[in-house]
Amino acid sequence: MTMSSVAVSAFLASAQALAAGVGRAPDREHALESVRRASALTSELDALLQVIVDDARAAGVTWQGIGEILGVSRQAAFQRFGHPIDPRTGEPMNTTPLDGAEEIAIAVFADLAAARWSAVTDRFDATMAEALAAEDLAAVWAQLIGTVGVFERSTAPTARRTADVTVVEVPLEFEAGDMVGRVSVRDDHAIAGLFVLTPAAAASGS
Repeated sequence: MTMSSVAVSAFLASAQALAAGVGRAPDREHALESVRRASALTSELDALLQVIVDDARAAGVTWQGIGEILGVSRQAAFQRFGHPIDPRTGEPMNTTPLDGAEEIAIAVFADLAAARWSAVTDRFDATMAEALAAEDLAAVWAQLIGTVGVFERSTAPTARRTADVTVVEVPLEFEAGDMVGRVSVRDDHAIAGLFVLTPAAAASGS
């Protein structure tokens, strides 16, 4: 039996077990267990999709073809499912996002919305700190507010590892438009990059 067959069999077994409990007389304990099992099933589905994409790549399917099926760019498909090799070492790159990176990114935009400029710049690595002082960051944020209005809220972020940093994208809602905040976080939790992009630019990988 191939790895794909094993993954499919495991997923189907989990799905069938969950489905068997649907429709029973509701009680709190059963409901919580169903939520837990459904959450685990989502993780299993992600793992299954990774195996299937690996099989497709082995069969010669391009990243463009995979991206079109999934409704994303070929770059986004590669970033999610690829197995890049580090040219410095010849070893597979770590593709697991840094724990806590999403929380750091959310905190950055909460601090910007509250005009806590130095709270953001204090997180910068040496290169970012030299390039962007607190007053310059304030001016950039003011220019953004002048373009799309008052910041209203951020929504669920997504994270991916790119070589030595974890790139977090945070959807940002303003009174007159939506933007995407992109924060690059190093493994020491310092910020190596900070951008606010239009959704189209973020989707294109710009």
